[in-house]
Amino acid sequence: MLLSLFIISNHQLLDAITINVPKDSGKPREDKLLGDCLVKSLMKLRSYEMLHKRCGPGTEAYKRAAEQIGDDSRSVGECRYIVWVAVHGLGNRIVSLVSTFLYALVTERVLLVDQRTDMKYLFCEPFPGTSWLLPVDFPLMGQLDSSRCYGTMLKTDAINTGTIPSYLYLYLIHDYEDHDKMFFCERDQNLIRQVPWLVSNSNQYFVPSLWLIPSFQTELIKLFPRKDTVFHHLGRYLLHPTNQVWGLITRFYNAYLSRADETLGVQVRVFSNPAGYLEHVMNQILSCTQREKLLPELTTLESQVTNKSTSPKLKAVLVTSLYPEYSEKLRTMYWESPSSTGDMVQVYQPSQEMFQQTDEKLHDQKALAEMYLLTLTDNLVTSGLSTFGYVAQSLGGLKAWILYRPTNHTTPDPPWVKSVSMEPCFHRPPPINACKAKTVNSTRFVRRCEEWTMGLKLVDSADVF
Repeated sequence: MLLSLFIISNHQLLDAITINVPKDSGKPREDKLLGDCLVKSLMKLRSYEMLHKRCGPGTEAYKRAAEQIGDDSRSVGECRYIVWVAVHGLGNRIVSLVSTFLYALVTERVLLVDQRTDMKYLFCEPFPGTSWLLPVDFPLMGQLDSSRCYGTMLKTDAINTGTIPSYLYLYLIHDYEDHDKMFFCERDQNLIRQVPWLVSNSNQYFVPSLWLIPSFQTELIKLFPRKDTVFHHLGRYLLHPTNQVWGLITRFYNAYLSRADETLGVQVRVFSNPAGYLEHVMNQILSCTQREKLLPELTTLESQVTNKSTSPKLKAVLVTSLYPEYSEKLRTMYWESPSSTGDMVQVYQPSQEMFQQTDEKLHDQKALAEMYLLTLTDNLVTSGLSTFGYVAQSLGGLKAWILYRPTNHTTPDPPWVKSVSMEPCFHRPPPINACKAKTVNSTRFVRRCEEWTMGLKLVDSADVF
């Protein structure tokens, strides 16, 4: 059912987001929730599509706006833009792209995507009758320097309300400095909204801090009555894998996962150096999956206890990792010894690439296919701080069991934590009081991340840590 929802057309998908209830929501469907607020979400997306069609590449409006780049004396017309520049890592790209699209929605800007990477081989055009790809002759690409970086201009007092530049560069990478972080302040947004062209470079899911900007929060609450579904809905609207990627997804799903009674996704990201197979990570995976009853424990044939009231289940485990040893270990365990419940466990791993190869076309297509395959599982275990895992969890409407990042080559204690929200974590947010002014009336739906206390994430107001 989920697979079919992904494949429907763009027009139908807009309607589908008003009726989709994420997995593991823990709440019954409420017709009222799917009423006025979600109609407003639909209308906002329709309005954006019309804006993009009027102002997108190939239009006279785009041509005029591009010609005015560098001329700070020109007034801002109807069409204002934000250009998304790709960073390293597919997960990083996806979370920052969705963040940038949300910013474009609430500020009525046109989102354009840098096509110098392999993004066009991964995703279809999401907006009807137009393109989201930045033309290759766009005058600023390859010419960006720190002198037009918003943070640098603040630091050097090179920007003021008297002279509005025709473009600004936003540096929102994880190592950004305090002046760059002023982007998330209300006063600064009052100035930035007057700039015709923004070029954004980010590897973060900065959505939580957008909710802390007072002028944004009112509209965001209307668009997303459930605060922990922002990525889920926007990602399913915006991100349409190409036919080549869908082929990888459907062939694997039909061959290995579709017949299982239960499916479990295990996403393994090893951050240590050297990486590869690490026994303490394997122990962490086993501890989590068996204690949480996601996988049965092993036993001897003599002591095996089978539930007489039900027939044994077939459990399919999908492992995604750069390294083959984790799936091989699981597969061997459940081949050599019976499970305590009598259930049959089959373990599959689509690819074993050994190292990350960003912008290698087939490598990235396989990675995207594996993200989507993880969304189709019943339960999910992910590695903490991994944007790959965040994408799978959020698109699938899942609340994953998150493995803490190991330190000193030992299994953390506790080894894992259950996510209270399907939203990704903003790893490096500015301090909530960084703007030196009252930000919002309440931050009850912005909390510290479960596995990374320096980070922020959105939760539904009823959820608590």
